Amino acid sequence: MKPRFRIAAPRPAGLAALLLCMQLALPASAASLDDLLNAAKLGDAREVAELVARGMDPNSSDPSGNTLLILAAREEQPAVVAELIKQRGIRLDARNAAGDSALMLAALRGYTGIAEQLLKAGAPFEHGGWNPMLYAAFEGRSAIVDLLLAKGASPDALAPNGSSALMFAARNGHEEVVTRLLKAGANLDLKNDQGETAESWALKYRNTDISELIGAERKARTARSK
Repeated sequence: MKPRFRIAAPRPAGLAALLLCMQLALPASAASLDDLLNAAKLGDAREVAELVARGMDPNSSDPSGNTLLILAAREEQPAVVAELIKQRGIRLDARNAAGDSALMLAALRGYTGIAEQLLKAGAPFEHGGWNPMLYAAFEGRSAIVDLLLAKGASPDALAPNGSSALMFAARNGHEEVVTRLLKAGANLDLKNDQGETAESWALKYRNTDISELIGAERKARTARSK
């Protein structure tokens, strides 16, 4: 009786290497989404670039609708912003569940460099509802107001309740922003849904220097119109 030998089936040469290449060629798995989101928040532009190159969507977002670009802007990560705006199909206009875009959050937090990057890339700055100018005026971000005005943003941006950028700046005591908006021709007589104006808000919140500034501008405009 002949002895029985088990003969191992031959394995194709380089099979392990082939499998490895196939694995690397596959799109990043859904489990990598957290890695991608964290890389954007922590400023790891290299990892963001690598994961996107492996097939992950540069417009990926977290459960609150914050895209990678929004997260990078919110956390002031200029290197990640620079990487993302290079990506084909990147949504510069994306908004999260609260309605905030990357540029809006940069304006709100006073991240001038981030705002400049986004504006140069073509991020929209005028639209219905809250917008970057309103956020910048509300928080007194004069450098960002300058950037927006230089791009052609209206000094008369209006919030959903009819309050203007000038009204917010006057209410919150941001004299530098008020000065810039007045120079840009902001309407002094706009009223919100409660019938309030920038000047009345300045007086209401005891920002007398601002109310006087607006009053002086009103007189100057009247004189020029004669």
